[in-house]
Amino acid sequence: MSENKSPDGHTGSNPRSNPAVDAAATPSAGPGAHRDANDQDPSSTRVLMLVDGSIYSESVCDHAAWIANSIGAAVDVVHVLTRRDGANERKDLSGSIGLGARSSLLDELSELDVQRARLAQEHGRHILDDAKARLLADGVKHVSTRMRHGEIAETLSALEAEAAVVVIGKRGEAADFESLHLGSNLERVVRQTHKPVLVSSRTFKPIKRLMVAYDGGKSVEKAIDTMVSLPALQHLECHLLTVGTVTSTLKSQLQDAAERLRSVASSVTTDRLSGIAEKVIAEQIVERNIDLLLMGAYGHSRIRSLLIGSTTTEMLRACQVPVVLVR
Repeated sequence: MSENKSPDGHTGSNPRSNPAVDAAATPSAGPGAHRDANDQDPSSTRVLMLVDGSIYSESVCDHAAWIANSIGAAVDVVHVLTRRDGANERKDLSGSIGLGARSSLLDELSELDVQRARLAQEHGRHILDDAKARLLADGVKHVSTRMRHGEIAETLSALEAEAAVVVIGKRGEAADFESLHLGSNLERVVRQTHKPVLVSSRTFKPIKRLMVAYDGGKSVEKAIDTMVSLPALQHLECHLLTVGTVTSTLKSQLQDAAERLRSVASSVTTDRLSGIAEKVIAEQIVERNIDLLLMGAYGHSRIRSLLIGSTTTEMLRACQVPVVLVR
């Protein structure tokens, strides 16, 4: 990979020569809190990347870099210290500890809480440093890092106004891979934001073939708008798929959608299949060697309701490629 200079003059081959990221922000810190001073850039286009140090973190970086480089955007890397990351919740033991030992033991427990919080912040800084190094090596010109206390939903609400796209991993650091448990924050993020959300797969590979899961609803029309306006999603082989009964209205909408996609895609094919939406989509992704799935989120039809309840889990479990979700 060719060397890329960061905003402070260091080459992409040695991004770790940058100073450590700032200390954690307080819960009340505003959206601009603790952004690296040397990473300010004139562009208003930003990619918001949520990272937690899980096995998906490198892939999240690579997917964020792919989008950012296609539109000349900066990347804001955010690590959120939740309650789980700091002082652990524990029972109030004051009533069950003997009088003589109570004071000293409670002091020790409080000190342990302080140490846990300090280690969580240090771990968070390393996560941010590693993510920044990966992004710089991937050619991103402007990278800022932020650490915040709180919950994912409130952090996203504070920061999403600046972002064109939100990028998150399918599973987080605490995911149970044996049961294929999805990241606990994933659905919260998708429900919270009105920006396109790219859910990364476990590894990144070049995106050449894209599938659009189409049902004629407003959210999938907005997803197509995203494809038309986002250079990273253009000039790809596009497969337009609808599952279920095709009415005359839907047939007309499908034709109109195909025409819109032809304005930006290298080629467009259209399929109308029957069956269970999530199962058919997953099978077609494998059969057609699809690299990315684009779909609308929320609604009442079978495809647009994939983010409600267990159907979401089943779809994202079955789909081994990155997914762009648009509300």
